[in-house]
Amino acid sequence: MELEQHAHITIKSEEVLKIKKVCIFASSCDYLEKTYYTEASKIGNLLGQNGFDMVYGGSKLGLMWACAGSLKEAGGKLYGVMPEKLNDFGVSANICDEFFLTCGMRERKAKMDELSDAVIALPGGFGTLEEVAELIVQKQLGYNNKPIVFFNINGFYNKLFVFFDEIINQKFAHRIARKLYYIANTAEETIEYLKFYNTDVQEFKHEYLYRR
Repeated sequence: MELEQHAHITIKSEEVLKIKKVCIFASSCDYLEKTYYTEASKIGNLLGQNGFDMVYGGSKLGLMWACAGSLKEAGGKLYGVMPEKLNDFGVSANICDEFFLTCGMRERKAKMDELSDAVIALPGGFGTLEEVAELIVQKQLGYNNKPIVFFNINGFYNKLFVFFDEIINQKFAHRIARKLYYIANTAEETIEYLKFYNTDVQEFKHEYLYRR
């Protein structure tokens, strides 16, 4: 069996990716610690090298841009989705293979969901949290079975995961809800999870919504 090696990720040459377009939620801030941009660039590079394309918010700022630029340089296709109001601010990227304008934020999220097969949440602010939380709820209700990954750079999300555990421990959610998302601490771990995710298995059943 022929093997190819790309940046510590082993790929079987005959493997067909079930997941192609990966939605990236991330900060659009240009004033973060350098490590965040380095790791965002790394995950973008690995996604591109491993045959993935990227769906994102269409910005030329922050971690979004660091990831998008690296993916594009590595040969991946880039799909940008931005509300008209933000586009009017002049922050849209001009390197997207396809660019979609929406009338608002809700429509933006719906389009990104429609286009993507998987989700990665890099560190971000309230917008990132809201976006990934909605996808977790959709998966919980059976509207999708996409892999949802928190790329936990610098332990950024550690306190959020403590809160998630509190939700489950106090029975506001079933304990199996921990399987709705995956926590990855490295870019390589994130890629591995996407490559081997079984899109045919839906582990969260409707009875878990009401039983503890």
